[in-house]
Amino acid sequence: MPVLAYDFPLLSMFWVLLMASFLFIIVFTVIWAFIDNFRRHDHSGWAKAGWALIIVIIPLFGTLIYLIARPADARAPA
Repeated sequence: MPVLAYDFPLLSMFWVLLMASFLFIIVFTVIWAFIDNFRRHDHSGWAKAGWALIIVIIPLFGTLIYLIARPADARAPA
């Protein structure tokens, strides 16, 4: 009979904390991408609205697509 994680209290707490950490990271990344979208000066109003809509409708994949398609910051030093 296999031993499940819920048979050991510390192991179940580890999995709960691991999943909570992943959830926090995902929520933080989605909020960061949403804020970054509206702070960019190189996007027009329609581009900001489109990215916001993509991030709100499909949060995880929309954020990943935004991070991949996001151009490098022009003001950053080379």
